[in-house]
Amino acid sequence: MKTEREVTNGGVEEERAVKRKRVVERSNDHDVEEAENEQKKDNGVARVEKKVELDEEEDDDADASKLRGKHSRRVEVRRDCPYLDTVNRQVLDFDFERFCSVSLSNLNVYACLVCGKYFQGRSQKSHAYTHSLEAGHHVYINLLTEKVYCLPDSYEINDPSLDDIRHVLNPRFSRAQVEELDRNKQWSRALDGSDYLPGMVGLNNIQKTEFVNVTIQSLMRVTPLRNFFLIPENYQHCKSTLVHRFGELTRKIWHARNFKGQVSPHEFLQAVMKASKKRFKIGQQSDPVEFMSWLLNTLHLDLRTSKDASSIIHQCFQGELEVVREYQGNENKEITRMPFLMLGLDLPPPPLFKDVMEKNIIPQVALFDLLKKFDGETVTEVVRPRLARMRYRVTKSPSYLMFHMVRFKKNNFFKEKNPTLVNFPVKDMELRDYIPSLPTAAEGEKTCTKYNLIANIVHDGKPEDGYFRVFVQRKSQELWYEMQDLHVAETLPQMVELSEAYMQIYELQEE
Repeated sequence: MKTEREVTNGGVEEERAVKRKRVVERSNDHDVEEAENEQKKDNGVARVEKKVELDEEEDDDADASKLRGKHSRRVEVRRDCPYLDTVNRQVLDFDFERFCSVSLSNLNVYACLVCGKYFQGRSQKSHAYTHSLEAGHHVYINLLTEKVYCLPDSYEINDPSLDDIRHVLNPRFSRAQVEELDRNKQWSRALDGSDYLPGMVGLNNIQKTEFVNVTIQSLMRVTPLRNFFLIPENYQHCKSTLVHRFGELTRKIWHARNFKGQVSPHEFLQAVMKASKKRFKIGQQSDPVEFMSWLLNTLHLDLRTSKDASSIIHQCFQGELEVVREYQGNENKEITRMPFLMLGLDLPPPPLFKDVMEKNIIPQVALFDLLKKFDGETVTEVVRPRLARMRYRVTKSPSYLMFHMVRFKKNNFFKEKNPTLVNFPVKDMELRDYIPSLPTAAEGEKTCTKYNLIANIVHDGKPEDGYFRVFVQRKSQELWYEMQDLHVAETLPQMVELSEAYMQIYELQEE
């Protein structure tokens, strides 16, 4: 039998064992809790580090990266770079869409100044960084900020020898330079040694887009319109991509420091496809008259600051017509006034018979006869929307007068073309002689109604598979040039008159 002391000692030992077990359990619980807290802490740090890394990738074109704790990393700026001699200006082309050639993203895109390709970002996981390591190409320009960096060292290069690249990427004009454009007679030289005239450069035909090219070349002769779009501050309030792409294209066409003597309207065409909901698109031939009408109306709507506000489009092209309608069986007349941007001229039907030499007779008509439609007396019969007799009278002539010769007619089976030649004056067209009903000037005022031709779009060939070209005037020397896509050549004024005119722009002479 156990003694009392042994029993007492045994109870003490059991009590001590229970206490030790509790201490161990509490210790284990504390360790687990500390471990869990440590894991949470590690996970939090990992998330913070991942966020900082993502932020750096998104904002790596800024001067300073995101803060890491209490420390910040600034981008080093150097004036000298050992890789500047690898820059190859011959391969640089900023006319195309600014998408990364790998990810196809348009965010934070850089151009490699060695091979000309576009890549996204410049962080260590970016495509530009990878390209710098794999290809050994080290100089890149941010297409938005125009800052130049050296990769993979990731320092900014501040060297004035790169300014010519910045000017090609984003051409700039001062207001003084804009005023001198029509007096400039100097030629420019491209990198390949070819000479070109600023404002008279060819445009690439990107799969049946000559209807866009002739329209753009014509509008480049409208001085107020051109001057407006050469200064981006004039439309910086506008959010329309089409407006800004048209401005960029205008600046590239008139830029005197281009690397090549031609321009590709690729970015402008992409904006046109989007804004027109693919009504006009690459690879599908369209009518330049329809495109001109759509483009001018869309630019006007995008540029105006309020519903009733005017724009540079209406300031240049908008005139006013008085329309008198007489319906059959109704003695009352409807008299309305409506604005116009372009006047449609109806060509007489071509003869159905051949001459004695068994050759088709090419009819001719004077512009004077076509404009009688708008003298307020000549009656034009229309069928739609209902049978009516119409009389038109020009009550306000615009600064730039556009004519459209209605050459094409469609029926259920095919498209017909009227080959009638229009005899028109190239210079000093007195509109009052053509339209005597034009309002006269008030006493003591002088109103000039003389116009000079500045652009003439013509159509050659058959209705379905023909092509468009344009004759434009260079004001600084009063010379005429024939332009068809990349083809640009000086021509005689007499050649302008011998073509099948389709759309014309006349400029009002200054008083």
